[in-house]
Amino acid sequence: MYRFFVQKEQIDMEEKKIHILGSDVNHIKNVLRMKVGEEILISAGDDQEYTCSIASLDPEEVLADVMYVQEVGLELPSKIYLFQGLPKSDKMELIIQKAVELGVFEIIPVETKRTVVKLDSKKEAAKLKRWRGISESAAKQSKRMLIPEVHEVLKFQKAMEYASKLDVCLIPYELAEDMVHTKALLEEIKPGQSIGVFIGPEGGFTPEEIEMALEHQVWPITLGKRILRTETAGMTVLSILMFLLEGR
Repeated sequence: MYRFFVQKEQIDMEEKKIHILGSDVNHIKNVLRMKVGEEILISAGDDQEYTCSIASLDPEEVLADVMYVQEVGLELPSKIYLFQGLPKSDKMELIIQKAVELGVFEIIPVETKRTVVKLDSKKEAAKLKRWRGISESAAKQSKRMLIPEVHEVLKFQKAMEYASKLDVCLIPYELAEDMVHTKALLEEIKPGQSIGVFIGPEGGFTPEEIEMALEHQVWPITLGKRILRTETAGMTVLSILMFLLEGR
């Protein structure tokens, strides 16, 4: 069954109707070629899932009848923020897709000293539109209850300030302490705590950036004896966190 996302104000539970607007109208009508009476799932960014049937297909709106609502609890018990150093080529698209599948709450692209990619305001706007579309598609495919936000690009200092509101922040680093220390640190994370994960671009973080991270209580961890690519490191941390948090 296909899933679509709406804003809460598009849901009218008195009439038991949901108004689907925007690009999803064209997708339902002309891409999926759905018909009146077909069933769909609708989410509004919380743990409630609306099972609906299509009531009407108009040029600007698809109207859905709410059949029933259920609490499904598909989201992780902690909000995970991925601070991803901007990678080269189109790697960011893969990173966003897989991070959304693994349960990330928000993705923050970060410009670091070793970042090769430099985006002006016009390029950044185009990239953000593309990245947010990928996040939405991945959220639909993986049956997420919300669409993870892709934040505008932040410089490393600003990213540190943004992360200061979070409960726990981690930064994989090749000179971090041994695996015993990392395991102990990860096992201390409790459901409900917000978690930030900092991943460097190709070339990693500079010693000065690691020092700044420590000053902001962002704790280095190791991912083993092998050096992981930037598109692999974040997925590794997210997979570990998903395993530790899922079902708690």
